[in-house]
Amino acid sequence: MASTHPQPRWRRWGKEALWLLLMALVISTLLDLWRSPTLPEGAMSAPVTLQDGTSTDLATLSRGKPLLVYYWASWCGVCRFTTPTVQQLWQEGDNVLTVALRSGNSEQLGKGMGKKGLTFPTHNDESGELAAQWQVGVTPTFLVIRDGELVSSTTGWSSKWGLQLRLWWASL
Repeated sequence: MASTHPQPRWRRWGKEALWLLLMALVISTLLDLWRSPTLPEGAMSAPVTLQDGTSTDLATLSRGKPLLVYYWASWCGVCRFTTPTVQQLWQEGDNVLTVALRSGNSEQLGKGMGKKGLTFPTHNDESGELAAQWQVGVTPTFLVIRDGELVSSTTGWSSKWGLQLRLWWASL
């Protein structure tokens, strides 16, 4: 004789939560693939000038240690939550380069970063030219580059744990 006892409520809710989590993961992955930037030929070796006046390139910065490139903007609402996380990663020794998109001239950007205590290396994409070349259309956008190769990207909010996991994965 088969048992006709209904499933406990917590078990049914657990299954529904698991399905919702799986669906969110699939949708998030598809969005990342759709929004993924396409870096032009030579982007990794092209010089990038930082706020402090120094010049570098992505291939050099990503040699031997994954590089997190963070596209953000002073006017971006979501960036208000992700920027402090990127600052923490930078302070803890992670390899970080940020690109400030249409966030004013160098003086305005420097003042704004100073007020917020942001010290990470930043390229000011004042006109949005670099973002257009790289086809970055959403802020925030996170790129992980290893040895001059784009290995992953994501857009929107990301947790510190999520960014650390991406950097760790890229180092394998």
